[in-house]
Amino acid sequence: RLHDPGLRDNFIETIFTLKRWREALQKGATRGVLVEFHTRHKLLLLSHSTEIYRQMGKLVADAKAMEEQTLFESYRALLSKGLRLKTTVAKHVNVLQHVLGYFKKQLSADEKQEVLSVIDSYRARQIPLIVPVTLLNHFVRKYDQVYLQQQVYLNPHPLELKLRNHV
Repeated sequence: RLHDPGLRDNFIETIFTLKRWREALQKGATRGVLVEFHTRHKLLLLSHSTEIYRQMGKLVADAKAMEEQTLFESYRALLSKGLRLKTTVAKHVNVLQHVLGYFKKQLSADEKQEVLSVIDSYRARQIPLIVPVTLLNHFVRKYDQVYLQQQVYLNPHPLELKLRNHV
């Protein structure tokens, strides 16, 4: 099964996400740690399931009204459930377009057209996911998009693994 690039990427992404989850909890299981973890993983979660993403967002938003143990158990269950759902080209396109939306006022018309063209090429499976992600990462650095710099989706695992070169 790990010969399939998409399944391999999902498996490795899950391993690294759960590793970050454990590391976050080692800092202390506080609502603040949960909010920070969730904030950094929003786009990654969205790439797996819009529905689970919304449920997790609601859970985090209602965190103060819940007992901490229940909160963390519920979040971990949703995290696992969401990560089990495979990403697809269509889900990635949705996230890539979502990321593009953060640059509304910054990108020139040519830059925006370049990104849209690359996303369309990815949608048509002419290029791997790493191409639009790399281009968007370039604009994240160029325009100093702090929120996006912290998004795990844009760098979900060590680049040396070159996993998104085939997805």
